Amino acid sequence: MNNPFCKTIKITESVRDMNSKKLMIIKYIVEIALIIFLSFMYYLNQPMKTANVVYIPQGSINKIISQLGHKKYNVSKLDSLILRLVGSPQSGWINVGTSYLTKGDFLYKLTHGKAALQSITLIPGETTYIFFNQLSEKLNLDRGKLQKYYEKYAKYTEGNFVPETYKIPIGITEKELMRLLLRTSHNQMQELSQKIFGLYNEKKWFQYVAIASVIQKESANIKEMPIVSSVIYNRIKKGMRLQMDGTLNYGKYSHLRVTPKRIREDKSVYNTYVHKGIPKIPVCNVSFDALRAAVFPAKTDYLYFMKSKNGTHDFTRYYSTHLKNIHRATK
Repeated sequence: MNNPFCKTIKITESVRDMNSKKLMIIKYIVEIALIIFLSFMYYLNQPMKTANVVYIPQGSINKIISQLGHKKYNVSKLDSLILRLVGSPQSGWINVGTSYLTKGDFLYKLTHGKAALQSITLIPGETTYIFFNQLSEKLNLDRGKLQKYYEKYAKYTEGNFVPETYKIPIGITEKELMRLLLRTSHNQMQELSQKIFGLYNEKKWFQYVAIASVIQKESANIKEMPIVSSVIYNRIKKGMRLQMDGTLNYGKYSHLRVTPKRIREDKSVYNTYVHKGIPKIPVCNVSFDALRAAVFPAKTDYLYFMKSKNGTHDFTRYYSTHLKNIHRATK
């Protein structure tokens, strides 16, 4: 005969065992969750070295993390998951404010920070030497480092920058600034070349940059550029030296008046009174108007031009007329 009391005891023990197992499972879950939480907090509090200003490309979170990894930032796939919880990173320059911070602070800055920008304008016809002086003074950057990284990343001595107003993140390093300016300018030149020629041949393109740099230095305005270009091509075709003062306004001499003494004493490749043809190295940074004029010169038979009193140029085919223009301008 079954004993009801014994059954009750067995049921009670079974319930107690089940409750004990449940408590054990809950304990394990809590311990695992605690371990995960502490590991997560430890991960987020890991020290991280970074630039004061970080560039974030447009794209997916995975792409952004991949790009940061290529730039030697200590990031991983776990950071992609964290960013999905925190929010999407902003594209552009992010001001993180310090070189050392925790991983959590870094990820937070990527989603909430934005760099303060300062405008600086590169004027068409300006030399890189003068431009670096301006960058150094206005952005409080080391001019020597600007020159160092320029020489490291630029393929040509001069003419690598597109004249325009640049928005520069405050706090950017000399290295990152050079990479930013060169990359931005290269992309714009490549785009223009593809519009004109249907392709981008860098060597051929910079031959046009060299021609455009002379046009830029010599022209009084955009309207004159194709005409000045025609004079250059016409003189080269006839085997004449260019004999143009603007080519001697290179580098640190960008704003100095060219004197007869300077013409006699300058031994550089830029002296078109001594050397035939276009200087192999561009004289300055050039506008797209000057580049178009270099590619598409006006059809003229002009060989000479002289600045008139109103600031524009008088063009002529004949040397005798040129002498009269010189006389009239200097009276």
